[in-house]
Amino acid sequence: MATVNQTRLKDLLLELVQIDSLSRKERNVAMRLQREIESAGAVCRYDRAGEKVGGNTGNLIGRIAATAPGVAPLLLCAHMDTVVPGEGVKPIVEGDIIRTDGTTVLGGDDKSGCAVICETLHQLKALNIPHGPIDVVFTICEEVGLLGAKHLEVDLFEAREGLVFDSDAPGLLFVRAPGAQSLSFTVKGYEAHAGMAPERGISAIKIAAEAVAAMRLGRVDDETTANLGIIQGGRAVNIVPNEVTIRGEARSRDSGKLTAQVNHMIECFKKAVAKASIAVDGKAIMASFDYSADAQYQAMNIPEDAPIVRKVVEAAKRTGRTVSTAATGGGCDANIFNQRGFTVANLGTGMRDIHTVREWLDIKDMVATSEVTVELLKLHAGQ
Repeated sequence: MATVNQTRLKDLLLELVQIDSLSRKERNVAMRLQREIESAGAVCRYDRAGEKVGGNTGNLIGRIAATAPGVAPLLLCAHMDTVVPGEGVKPIVEGDIIRTDGTTVLGGDDKSGCAVICETLHQLKALNIPHGPIDVVFTICEEVGLLGAKHLEVDLFEAREGLVFDSDAPGLLFVRAPGAQSLSFTVKGYEAHAGMAPERGISAIKIAAEAVAAMRLGRVDDETTANLGIIQGGRAVNIVPNEVTIRGEARSRDSGKLTAQVNHMIECFKKAVAKASIAVDGKAIMASFDYSADAQYQAMNIPEDAPIVRKVVEAAKRTGRTVSTAATGGGCDANIFNQRGFTVANLGTGMRDIHTVREWLDIKDMVATSEVTVELLKLHAGQ
């Protein structure tokens, strides 16, 4: 079994998380990753996804030539962008544990995945391990709607099965993930002076509050979640607000349940708006609302007996570890790959408390994922 260079893996991760790379601003980390995988033998190029999403770089695509004949190419993918607050990251190192300092996210989501891929390539080269063609894709704008994967120019590489490294538990291979819809509701009331004539107004905020109070949110069932995350509205504290916009999302691994949840959320607004009316100077004034519900990505459901799944499970056994298939509530680039006809599962790297200023990870988890991935490539090449 290949022994991962833990020091090199750790040093690269620490370097990567300190390179700012918010969505649409990934160029600096892309250039660093390009140098890293080129040193492992990759030939690199960029697609035009950045131009399509208003970013400063495209997706980074690298090809490692085969050293074993007759082997189908495999895809290894991670995303380069991080969420806010993600600038000026100052990692705290406590042995194998790396934490945020509490002022930013750490960026292990998904720079841990980027580092795992790089270390895997270094191992193949250093140990002269025979392998088939490897296509590496480092995507942009995953955190703002999987935009890099959506605009990825797939004709620039050959692999149509493989792994995304973008989840927490290193012992889990995620083969089922939800589809998602983004939602926006704009309630329109009727403004009035809040102190002198509140009865001549209709509060859009009050209507929205009633709609939200009636709504099933959070964990709806074991396959379905819903959240309202942004509220914008009102002009001043002494004006009855005539407009408020609320944005959120719904997710489910079952398309029927997703549709039902979206319809439920729309219906809550319809009912709250229908009850809101007043008469001003003999004229009936009614509240109203507009909404949009846009599909973000489809659910992922990879068969348990898919070749990539069976090979990852077997590769883990060969390293003395266990990888189990699982379902997740999060979406990732793998959703888009599978939607586009690929077979790509999501292997965890050990990132924890992601999207928070409490984010941390254990390098030993990244080592485990790297060793399983090296063994996967050996197994895929018939070794």
